[in-house]
Amino acid sequence: MQALRVEHLSDDLSGVALADVAEPERGAGEVKVRVAAASLNFPDLLMTQGGYQFKPEVPFTSGLEFAGEVLEADPASGFAPGHKVMGGNKTGAFAEIACVPAGKLSAMPAGMDFAAAAAMGAAYSTAFTGLVELGGLEEGQWVLVHGASGGVGLAACDLARALGARVIATTGSPAKAERIAALARPEAVITSEGRFREEVAQLTGGALADIVFDPVGGDVFDESTRCVAFGGKLVVVGFTSGRIAEVSTNIPLIKGFSIIGLRAGEYARRFPERGAAITRAIARLAEAGAISPAIDRTLPLSRWREGLEAMARRELVGKVVFVPGA
Repeated sequence: MQALRVEHLSDDLSGVALADVAEPERGAGEVKVRVAAASLNFPDLLMTQGGYQFKPEVPFTSGLEFAGEVLEADPASGFAPGHKVMGGNKTGAFAEIACVPAGKLSAMPAGMDFAAAAAMGAAYSTAFTGLVELGGLEEGQWVLVHGASGGVGLAACDLARALGARVIATTGSPAKAERIAALARPEAVITSEGRFREEVAQLTGGALADIVFDPVGGDVFDESTRCVAFGGKLVVVGFTSGRIAEVSTNIPLIKGFSIIGLRAGEYARRFPERGAAITRAIARLAEAGAISPAIDRTLPLSRWREGLEAMARRELVGKVVFVPGA
């Protein structure tokens, strides 16, 4: 079968190649799945460089998440051949066939196609864990979402709006603002890269943001500390800007806000019952048509370089979905 392999770490994707490899053998407790679609996430790009906190041993098959059809499973797993599933296990998704522990899979939401299911998992679980589980999102609150052109940022906008929040999206690319507005349908899209507090204050009538969702870090985080309402929450999702921000503790002390670190996957591993509840809640929203992932492009896996390079150049608005075998 074909799989996208990281043969050695590199900054220019020179260590990545589509290769013919042996079909994986299903281990105890695992489910064997024919992959119908797999979505690209920023950690996938970082792992080709050795820049992500999880560092799999090289060589490895890339890909965090996929959707597909069960080929083989233990009866006790709850899955059977023909079941449509979604999930992943940090690596192995960018292949024609994957073997994944049963606990890492869930049934696809009714009515959803493979591409949407592949694009939903990591992005929406991150958004839900940050905004709802840890952020305590309530209807009518103001939510400021940074990096709104990315899969996680768009998922946060989509989810917050579906749950009755008032969303302000930001992007460092004015060229993306119109597409973000059409996909995420926020109250407003802010395109200023440096100072945006005054715009947030004006939009919220001076109330500022109850929750700030920040996958960007750096200067955006610094300015975000000025945008959080008293008693609000600043959710740290990542630092795609490249700079890990620091904060003087007098700022959250005086403004009375909380800074919350978000690692959705780790949260689900430590609290599996809560992780399962989050997955069910997202599925209910998807089946009701309340949320839907934004897909920038769908590509055959043979065009993997196009997808990863577009992500590296920050051209995307939404997710890239790969179709193995196409």
